[in-house]
Amino acid sequence: MPIKIYNTLTRRKEDFVPVDRSEVRIYVCGVTVYDFSHIGHARSALVFDMIRRYLRFRGYGTRFVRNYTDVDDKIIKRANAEGVTPREISERFIEAERADMASLGLLPPDVEPRATEHIPQMIQLIEGLIRKGLAYVVDGDVYYEVRCFPDYGRLSGKNLDELLAGARVEVDERKRDPRDFALWKSAKPGEPSWDSPWGPGRPGWHIECSAMAMQHLGETIDIHGGGIDLIFPHHSCEIAQTEGITGKPFSRYWAHNGFVNLGAEKMSKSLGNTLSIRELVKRHDPEALRLYLLGTHYRNALEWAEERVEEAARALGRLRAVVTEAEKLAARGTPPPGPDHGLFDEVARERARFEAAMDDDFNSPQALGVLFDLARTLQGARAQVNEGRAGAGAFLMGAAELVTLARAVGLLETRVEAAPAVDGKLKAHIDSLIWLREEARKKRDFAEADRLRAELDKMNVVLEDSREGTTWRLRR
Repeated sequence: MPIKIYNTLTRRKEDFVPVDRSEVRIYVCGVTVYDFSHIGHARSALVFDMIRRYLRFRGYGTRFVRNYTDVDDKIIKRANAEGVTPREISERFIEAERADMASLGLLPPDVEPRATEHIPQMIQLIEGLIRKGLAYVVDGDVYYEVRCFPDYGRLSGKNLDELLAGARVEVDERKRDPRDFALWKSAKPGEPSWDSPWGPGRPGWHIECSAMAMQHLGETIDIHGGGIDLIFPHHSCEIAQTEGITGKPFSRYWAHNGFVNLGAEKMSKSLGNTLSIRELVKRHDPEALRLYLLGTHYRNALEWAEERVEEAARALGRLRAVVTEAEKLAARGTPPPGPDHGLFDEVARERARFEAAMDDDFNSPQALGVLFDLARTLQGARAQVNEGRAGAGAFLMGAAELVTLARAVGLLETRVEAAPAVDGKLKAHIDSLIWLREEARKKRDFAEADRLRAELDKMNVVLEDSREGTTWRLRR
């Protein structure tokens, strides 16, 4: 059976037929690097990491590109506020984003292009759009003329007139149409700029991804992904730019993940209601976070609930318990022969169910349900082995298959190890710092308390404050 993907452009599930099975070309819009990444970013990254992993599981090769927007109004604003260069801000948060994604167990992209490294490609693309009559120059700015691209807005399901009524557009009387969007912005004092045929300036946001995608994946890619908030205007503008210059479909399939909400609100930095990845992985097992986030279909909104992550951690323990039992059995050497009581066939049926779920638009909630069904079956088989009523070989095969299927969605990649031993000298030092921190908090010297907590964090000490006091453990 072929994999089916829901295509945002056509609003239906379609058989997945890539241009080249040996290299499925995937482009996912990355973050604008002006702050730490939050759980909303984590969800999008995990979704497309899952899709990439599953395609590889099904025998496809992949080339995965995720970009960084490293020149933007928000980066410039933060740089000016801190008295540093925009490059310093972008470098700081690129490194932070890489660390955050690694902490979640994401596979690194094959290419991580930065907007500022592709200015020549953007200028060349803009020049081509001007020559084709799709863009125009006004006082050093360049705008895309949306009326020259009749399909503009098709991705969002709206026509040009509907977009005029409801679009978020910049107020600029120099535009021929209020829906026209900036391809190039003339230089302003205090902003980074590059030379161009229209004078010094910097690229608009939308042109970046068109240039980077074509540079690293070609004129037509297989899957273009991102959050649902990117459908309009960002991805709609990408289509207009790219197809306007090439005359070819930009992406064969458009995939978008739903929001992470706190209560009824979308999580966003501008609303001040974000949960940073770096704080969450201190409180939760990263694989438990992955299990929780994949427990909702990627196209649906997810309501954040801290207690559900804790439930996911307990559920993850049931999968890991099977692996632990298999490792104990395998350590005894070659298992003696014995009846399998149909376990081989049962495992094959569960694998077929898993693949059927994932083939249906990457239905991870159903696929996870199969993993837990298989784990229960294997626990029963393990009991039969203990009682001498079945051979261990079938159980070990089933446990190996559980790991294979789990890793197809990024689970069971890590092993839970015993807490690291702490020598007496180190323990005394940690206890002393915690006591000093408590004294500082009693005196309401919160700056000193924060400094001591930061010092403990550098020692990989995780603090857990409660009404009963503060406990600690070493981060694994």
